[in-house]
Amino acid sequence: MRSLIIAAVLFAAAPALAQPAAPTALTLVDAASAPSGTTIVDGAAWRCDGAACTATARTSQPATRACRRVVARLGKVATFSYKGVALTAEELAACNAN
Repeated sequence: MRSLIIAAVLFAAAPALAQPAAPTALTLVDAASAPSGTTIVDGAAWRCDGAACTATARTSQPATRACRRVVARLGKVATFSYKGVALTAEELAACNAN
């Protein structure tokens, strides 16, 4: 009986667990600097379509650090959203300054 109750709880929680992760994405200032294939930055696989890039995996680090690391590899960004939270204009300016 206990197993049945546990299975029911897990089944009920499955939709909440299956929610897609919030996206990590950016827009490059210069689309010409976009890599042609996948670029790995701190374990995240970045793919670009023109100036719009998305990461298929995420690392656990502060968003501003993740931004600086990506800028060092891909170039300056106009927007940066980390785990669904967009950086502010001030954070973007600091990110692009490094």
